[in-house]
Amino acid sequence: MFFKVAHRSMNRLGAVLLLLSTLTSGYAYSEVQRSETLEPSPAQEKATQAVVERLGYGHYKKVTLNDGLSIQIFDHYLDQLDGSKAYFTQKDINRFNRFRTRLDDDLEEGNLEAAFTIYNLYQEKVLARLQNQLDNLEQFPEDFSFDTDESLLLDRESLSWADSEKELDQLWQKRLKNSLLSLKLSGKTLEEAKKTLKRRLENQLNRVSQTRGEDVFQIFMNAYTQLYDPHTQYQSPRSSETFNIRMKLSLEGIGALLQMEDEFTKVVSLVPGGPADLAGELKPADRIVGVGQDKDGEMVDVIGWRLDEVVDLIRGPKASTVRLQVIPANAADNSQTKELSIVRNTVKLEDQAAKKSIITLEKDGQAQRIGVIDIPAFYVDFDAWRQGKEDYRSTTRDVAKLIDELLQEGIDGLIIDLRNNGGGALQEANSLVGLFIERGATVQVRNADGRIDILGDPDRSVAHSGPMAVLVNRLSASASEIFAGAIQDYQRGIVIGSQTFGKGTVQSVSPLEHGQLKLTRAKFYRISGESTQHMGVVPDIQFPSLVDSNEVGESALEFALPWDKVQAVRHKDYSNLPLWLSELRDRHDKRTKTDPDLIFLNKQKALLEKTRAIKTISLNEKSRQEDSKRIEEEQLALENQRRKAKNQETLDSLNDLEEIKDDPNNDIELVEGGRIIMDMVEVGQPAMMTGAASVQ
Repeated sequence: MFFKVAHRSMNRLGAVLLLLSTLTSGYAYSEVQRSETLEPSPAQEKATQAVVERLGYGHYKKVTLNDGLSIQIFDHYLDQLDGSKAYFTQKDINRFNRFRTRLDDDLEEGNLEAAFTIYNLYQEKVLARLQNQLDNLEQFPEDFSFDTDESLLLDRESLSWADSEKELDQLWQKRLKNSLLSLKLSGKTLEEAKKTLKRRLENQLNRVSQTRGEDVFQIFMNAYTQLYDPHTQYQSPRSSETFNIRMKLSLEGIGALLQMEDEFTKVVSLVPGGPADLAGELKPADRIVGVGQDKDGEMVDVIGWRLDEVVDLIRGPKASTVRLQVIPANAADNSQTKELSIVRNTVKLEDQAAKKSIITLEKDGQAQRIGVIDIPAFYVDFDAWRQGKEDYRSTTRDVAKLIDELLQEGIDGLIIDLRNNGGGALQEANSLVGLFIERGATVQVRNADGRIDILGDPDRSVAHSGPMAVLVNRLSASASEIFAGAIQDYQRGIVIGSQTFGKGTVQSVSPLEHGQLKLTRAKFYRISGESTQHMGVVPDIQFPSLVDSNEVGESALEFALPWDKVQAVRHKDYSNLPLWLSELRDRHDKRTKTDPDLIFLNKQKALLEKTRAIKTISLNEKSRQEDSKRIEEEQLALENQRRKAKNQETLDSLNDLEEIKDDPNNDIELVEGGRIIMDMVEVGQPAMMTGAASVQ
């Protein structure tokens, strides 16, 4: 699928404009032409009652709709609309308090008065702020110098509501300066920055004015549904149609999972084998701020756009080119952008297919060959499978062939690389485990009624019985976690890398007369009884992760279902791995202190965490330039430190850094995985090769 809408608190929804990076002062309703008052339709009122009913009997989590839940819905709805506390004042909130404990009754009756009353005032305030922003921009001095000692707080979610409009005016004045300064630091003159900002504001004003009742209804319903879990969501008729088309893979695009975060379109993950993934430049947590068509089309500023509008702009005919202007995930501030090009295409099975390679390491003067099988997704050609074709493609079939080829080439161990594998066909995760165990359970599925179904591999044949490791990262999710968890529980191999995503729930789509409801109905559990939900799979040996777990992963999603346990399934242990882990970890830790690439990886993570910890941003141009220069110098120093240790030529600038070719021998995580396998063979033989230690 190409553009799946993810939500973090339903993303402050792409259905409305939320916090803008451009802000106003001199607040006055009278200067704005108000849009028409939005009202609910009878179809929406009826759909409200249907959603309440479906959640009550169909959701995995049993929730009582009462005054306590009403308060949560009320607070979450306000957070969806004005999470950064930039529009409403405490006085406004006090006006709404009459709704605080009655939303449970309103939902059961299909009464949407509260949702539309709150939203109509919100929309008035947004329109007023935007119009005043335009007015203030016209008056902004052409010779303004950004030389004050002011700063701007980046994250306001934990703050209280403002006491007055005057307090908000001060906030918007600072944000106006920040927007212009960010554009200026990106290379524009102040005059050019003002023109860009004016165009952006006019576009945003137009979009807010076009908000319809269906948008309001979807936001409010998701403020309710997301209290069950973040993957349960109501989709309006338009959203339903778009969702269903995308699930059929009938649209061309770049292959990315996108969500709204404040005014930005943020990349959550890339579809394995998709155009963006193959191009290699777009990364998770990058923020898209501009979209251009073909090689020389105008770069359209999309800050503040609705998510569906950004998606429509990125989507296009197969083989055409889209250009994206992005703020990289590791950028020091919003002024640091880069432009990249991606050729639109469909995801091809061969691009998602498993691939093999070999890394060569030296141990005691002898070459050791470690086979690597990279699995981007768990796939199966369902059409060919249903037709009964004997040669249909699937993950398990392809991996079995690759293992056979690697064994014939001669390998001393095997790494299954599941990094960035977001999941796929559950049956393939199940059967893939079967390539490495004689037979047995692989995963437990618990439904909303508490019934537990156990899936397993009935085939006694084993494709590979030698030492193996499973390499995962924060973007390994769903089916990947089932496979990694089973290998870990059977002690069949060692799991290495960083903690996985934590997506351990199952959803289905339930059609309504008006729209549809995506509902969480079941939960995955490992054979150890532990859920993969929220916590994911914790590797036996952990590598530093450059992905921010506070931004990416199930635990980063508000209202995610918790981790828990069910009864374990009796299973066989294939080694005494727990007895060796302490020694394996000690050996790995020693290498992290001496290996230049592992040292670089750890220091890179520390620098990223330092940058992410910045809570305020200076409005002084010189200070911003110095901050940006300092961070770039630190990054360059880290790179050159690594290069010196490896006897490589140092760089004068990060712009001189050449992209490393796709060679597994240059991939430090694969290389270290190979070393760990060699340690495992040395410490754990002969038990590693011969099989079971016990049956639990």
